[in-house]
Amino acid sequence: MVNRLSAREAMYYFLDEAGSTVHVGTLIVVDPAAAEGGAALDYHSLVALTEARIQLAPRYRQVVKSVVLGLARPVWVDDPEFDINFHVRRAGLPGPGGVEQLQDLVGRVLSRPLDHKRPLWEMYLIEGLADGGMAVLTKTHRCMLGRGAPELSQILLDSDPGAGGETPEDLWMPKSTPGTVQLAVEAIAEGLARPGEFVENIVTGPVSGLRSLAQSSAAQVTEAISQVANAAPDSPLNRTTTSTRSFAVASVSASEATRIAEHHDCTRSDVELAIITGVLRRWLLSFTETLAAGDTVRVVLPLMGRDEEFDTSGIDGPDSGWSGEDGPGFVTDLPVGEANPAVVISQVAGFASRNAHSATRQSRRLGPLLPDLGVVPFGDVAARVFTSWNRHTYNLPIAVAPTPVGQRWCNGVPVRDLFLVPSLLANRALAITVLTYTDRIEFAFLGDRGVLADLPALVDYTHDAFDELRPGRGGDKK
Repeated sequence: MVNRLSAREAMYYFLDEAGSTVHVGTLIVVDPAAAEGGAALDYHSLVALTEARIQLAPRYRQVVKSVVLGLARPVWVDDPEFDINFHVRRAGLPGPGGVEQLQDLVGRVLSRPLDHKRPLWEMYLIEGLADGGMAVLTKTHRCMLGRGAPELSQILLDSDPGAGGETPEDLWMPKSTPGTVQLAVEAIAEGLARPGEFVENIVTGPVSGLRSLAQSSAAQVTEAISQVANAAPDSPLNRTTTSTRSFAVASVSASEATRIAEHHDCTRSDVELAIITGVLRRWLLSFTETLAAGDTVRVVLPLMGRDEEFDTSGIDGPDSGWSGEDGPGFVTDLPVGEANPAVVISQVAGFASRNAHSATRQSRRLGPLLPDLGVVPFGDVAARVFTSWNRHTYNLPIAVAPTPVGQRWCNGVPVRDLFLVPSLLANRALAITVLTYTDRIEFAFLGDRGVLADLPALVDYTHDAFDELRPGRGGDKK
């Protein structure tokens, strides 16, 4: 029996097109000078560690194989020519090796699509940081993640500095790859198990005709929905995008953010949203002379932690770790038109609390239309239709790690910073992730280089927005 992509996995697989970045990952900054007991990290040790750990996630040695004529969703098969050295790569920063050079390199790596003829992941050991540090960048296609298939960083990093040396012997041998005829026969057999669907697919006609019909119908439905739905405000964040990416990161003190939350009688999540509101306000004012008092940016956020009554059971997603992607969510508005920091944080907290408990503002998550259909054209079209529909419902996705992450080590070397890399779908100019690591709140910004050419400025905006929320610096209650 073949291991077929689920409807959700197929959706993400087909979303990988020009203008989309359907890979996620983690930027891991390590401090070799702080390692103890002779622990070290270099290219060869990273390769050995990765090869040992991916035994825990077999999908990292598998490729996606399509079924002829799109008779069914693609399948996962072992890569008979798997080469760990193709996937784990080495890169050096140009001088002076500062944060700017690191961010630029990461942006360029994230701009390149993954090779669909190989397992859909890459990893880079980045050397040459000015302070003697090193970085590891993971890059994993979103279709690979689910229950029992964690993101690379989750299997590489340890909560115990002594666990890095555990490298059990790897005796992996690839299974034989099913042939084209076998895949077609199994797809037909599955179709016969659902005779109504199978006959409909045969009667409808060729794949190209089915796709054209589905696209035409879906476009009409999407247009009708967008006219009656509570659409998000017009924003440059929803411009037509390209495949080029820019990347930036910023950190603030988690303990200081907690003090701000206590001062304003809100949650630390509200403080994080207020910081992002300040960042967006500054960015909008960089090319707009004024903002109206009622101007907002609509964001989609994870629901976890906001509505304790929301049922998250049965979700086919990462079941552990720090991934902030793809959970049930809700939309809320950030008051970018408001200049007073104390008013901003009050409004942010009020909006988020109210909207998290509003059925009309909740969404289960991005998902395929007609998920039970096995034929590829439906999954292909549905993925794009859903993206088009979501374009009207919010301006900016924000992925938030569900729980704080304590100190981690990579091969015994302490991790200094941990930034989540979000995916960026078509017609989205910016995506943001938030992760609390040790005593730092780590923000990562992934933007379309054609729309946000000034993305590095968001780093300073983050620090400025954080500072103005502090009591005595503009963030006093009003």
